[in-house]
Amino acid sequence: MGVMSCSRNGCENIMCSRYSDEFGYICYECFQELKDKQECDHSLSLKKIKKFMEKPKTIFNSEKIKPEIVLEEVFEEVC
Repeated sequence: MGVMSCSRNGCENIMCSRYSDEFGYICYECFQELKDKQECDHSLSLKKIKKFMEKPKTIFNSEKIKPEIVLEEVFEEVC
């Protein structure tokens, strides 16, 4: 993998491993944010993805808000 800059407006991340012919490269952070949006909006369309990629990435968008409860602390892995 080479140095592939994220194609999202305002994102400075490099080393992106996901690519779309239509939208270009996307970093892990932006891809996770897009997946989170899809969980809330099951009708996520290519038009909405385009708007997401064009919308400037801000510090607020790139930093996750810490949940009140950390599920990994409540549910212990037993495997």
